[in-house]
Amino acid sequence: MNGYPVIKGASYTLAITPDMVLHNGTTQTTEMVVNPDSEYLKELPSHLRSFEDAVSYIPNQVYIGNAKPADLAATEFPFYDKKWENASRDGKFGQIMPQDEFYGVMKICDVFDLVHLEKEFAAQVKEKLAAQNLFTEAQLAALDKNESTAEELDALVNNEHSEGLYNNGKLVGVVKRAHDVDVNLSAHVMLENIVTKASNVISLIELVKKNSINPEEIEYVIDCCEEACGDMNQRGGGNFAKAAAEIAGFTNATGSDVRGFCAGPAHAVLHAAALVKAGTFKHVVVTAGGCTAKLGMNGKDHVKKGLPILEDAIAGFSVLISEDDGVSPQIRTDIIGRHTIGTGSAPQNVITALVTNPLDAAGLKILDIDKYSPEMQNPDITKPAGAGDVPEANYKMIAALGVKRGEIARTDIANFVKEHGMTGWAPTQGHIPSGVPYMGPLRDEMLAGETKRAMIIGKGSLFLGRMTNLFDGVSFVVQANDGSSKNETAGIDEAAVKTMIGQAMREFAKGLLGEE
Repeated sequence: MNGYPVIKGASYTLAITPDMVLHNGTTQTTEMVVNPDSEYLKELPSHLRSFEDAVSYIPNQVYIGNAKPADLAATEFPFYDKKWENASRDGKFGQIMPQDEFYGVMKICDVFDLVHLEKEFAAQVKEKLAAQNLFTEAQLAALDKNESTAEELDALVNNEHSEGLYNNGKLVGVVKRAHDVDVNLSAHVMLENIVTKASNVISLIELVKKNSINPEEIEYVIDCCEEACGDMNQRGGGNFAKAAAEIAGFTNATGSDVRGFCAGPAHAVLHAAALVKAGTFKHVVVTAGGCTAKLGMNGKDHVKKGLPILEDAIAGFSVLISEDDGVSPQIRTDIIGRHTIGTGSAPQNVITALVTNPLDAAGLKILDIDKYSPEMQNPDITKPAGAGDVPEANYKMIAALGVKRGEIARTDIANFVKEHGMTGWAPTQGHIPSGVPYMGPLRDEMLAGETKRAMIIGKGSLFLGRMTNLFDGVSFVVQANDGSSKNETAGIDEAAVKTMIGQAMREFAKGLLGEE
């Protein structure tokens, strides 16, 4: 079928992991090394939220699709002291999973016997996961293979360099190291990677469930998280995509990993869209799990100001990009913004490269885009930490450029932010907030005729890898599907095509005979 690649479905998931905040978030683990008796570490446990509080948190409800971005915009700031009425862990786009169940998923995803759970704990978790119908009986059977006692787990942590898994302060499991001397296979790294894989798997399974997708139709999977898996000879060799797709049951898929720091998801969507547009594959999934390192990343500021720890979730997402079906929102592969090597890091140059350059090439104005989705970080998290309202800052920069170009009146900047922007709702999990949290809600809006065009913007800071000081970013436009590509092929079946070809060949043969 002709046309553009389309957004066929999306999923968004969270795993609430308060004990991991304490033991695995780098802000906390660093503090334990440099200042183990700090007041922050003493106060931190009292600022952890319950699972119920995390579920009723309005930005989380927006993330999984039970509330809309407009609902959050209509909520008085701050959000942490308000609850979504009749909040549910199950949402239109995915679910919010409690910590104990997530540990069970980690065990199911472990194919090298590195995750060990306490026997009774594993049995309880198996019962909970079985009720959700996420995994097969064979996969759930992995939870029957846990015979560890509390004493044995404690010995693994204290004597064998294993990383502990805690639930309500109690040691209930461990992640063992995968090699005695290879730091790339240490227990610390293996825990990070298994967490990423597990959260990725949950999102892939929810993508299938929430969108009635046949997993056997998926041909290619692209992972775009910020972790790296490999050993001492290839530290970032991969492949998270196939590792997660295997557990999720995508038996006919292959795949690979794409990395680009926070801009990774936008890069990955462009890869997927290009593969579909080229006809290489019909169905490509872009997916990513979350990261333990960023748990409680801004915890010191939150505790200092009396807030709960809001960065207590391991996030994940998956988006299915497919060939044009004449209905689903289209990704305009010909309207692409690029932060090039020569762009520089000045804000105006960045916005010009990512926003106005592609619009100019397409003959569009800034106001022709109904909604912009840049870094959709939750201001409830970033403002107390001194980082401000990140989405709002992006919208103001776009508006300022519009003023300079004569497309927006200076007095209309605030209105532009309100009408063409959104309040951020995504957890600060690096790559997770970068444009893609809106792709699910956007699909619904376009199918309902509420939104015509939107721009997804991914930006990243490459200096973190100490390889370059360059900035990075890509963007793409999504438009409502007018059904024209479907109409182009309507009424033409295989028999009709064969008849047309046969007739053309007969006429060609007559022409040759006539020439002779």
